[in-house]
Amino acid sequence: MARAIILMVDSFGIGSAPDADQFGDQGANTFLHIAQQYQQQQDSLLDLPNLSGLGLVNACAEAGKQELPVTRYQASQGAYGYAQELSTGKDTPSGHWEMAGVPVLFDWGYFTEKTNSFSPELIAKINRATGIEGMLANCHASGTDIIARLGEEHMKTGLPICYTSADSVFQVAAHEESFGLENLYKYCETVREVLEGMNIGRVIARPFVGNDASDFTRTGNRRDYAILPPAPTVLDKLDQAGGTVISVGKIADIYAHQGIKVKTKATGLDALMDATIEHINKAEDNCLIFTNLVNFDQDFGHRRDPIGYGKELEHFDSRLPEIFAAMKDDDVLFLTADHGCDPTWPGNDHTREYVPVLAYHHNIESVNLGERKTFADIGQTIADLFKLPSMDYGESFLAQIK
Repeated sequence: MARAIILMVDSFGIGSAPDADQFGDQGANTFLHIAQQYQQQQDSLLDLPNLSGLGLVNACAEAGKQELPVTRYQASQGAYGYAQELSTGKDTPSGHWEMAGVPVLFDWGYFTEKTNSFSPELIAKINRATGIEGMLANCHASGTDIIARLGEEHMKTGLPICYTSADSVFQVAAHEESFGLENLYKYCETVREVLEGMNIGRVIARPFVGNDASDFTRTGNRRDYAILPPAPTVLDKLDQAGGTVISVGKIADIYAHQGIKVKTKATGLDALMDATIEHINKAEDNCLIFTNLVNFDQDFGHRRDPIGYGKELEHFDSRLPEIFAAMKDDDVLFLTADHGCDPTWPGNDHTREYVPVLAYHHNIESVNLGERKTFADIGQTIADLFKLPSMDYGESFLAQIK
């Protein structure tokens, strides 16, 4: 039986979604604006031969109704399209769950105040439950910025750095050595319990190391504590049918570890790609290998670094032939994203955008999948590929790519 591989290029939007104005994101286009900044600042064009060959540039041109300043390659082998999000948010769980066939049709709970984001009552509950009297930050912040600003005070006082963003999230940064990694995990597990009933999507442990603000660095020991999806995902259905779901990166955390048999953590694009290739080489049939390439989002999108983002895309593109070479004849590769994070957009939050929907196998021709009405088309296609019961949402495009 077939195997499927999903490479989830975290935050790689390709044009404003039809409802982007409701999110203040009308005009956002992660890929287009990266390409434009790259041309202006590097005096050269983004060069993505493998992604272009799959049809990425065609998909972005159709989604954004604009031509991109990139090196031109013919779409030669791969299915390409673009999908809009049905879910009510533009956050990580919503995008991931929807692509697995379960859109989020309810409203998340949010901490909307930019400062004093957590109420005195909530802080008192957390202090009582954790036994730690106090916290630092209590605001909306960029993770790297808040560590640089408060990391030294955190190490002196032992108080965790607690912050949030426009997403439904409670984040906790702490030093791996002075605070302790296991203590950070325990603190976050307790906060997750305290937040029960508030519909907060994730509590995220954000460990870091270093001696002072000049060299603080986040580590790969991040851990997400997510609530469960509201219905069985295609991962659950494959697991229940006797198949194997392999998580690479933070996928297992996003799905609250449901339906996943094998979990591999890795830090950085190369390590994530290496782990994915190793699983492709070893995995049995009837298997889904699902990889989140988080660095596009956390290192370049949120940090508003279009040049770094562009260079990372070129490096990712250069490694795709290794994925192709490892695939068997009946394997199917899907490339997509969970939301946008336009590095030229005001602020540092996600942007409401179309995402690419690319598919590849060794015998595929160039196929235009057009506009997809929901990310759930990917989950429905995977269900179709593995002959699983249909999902409640999405339309399979398997017939178009086989």
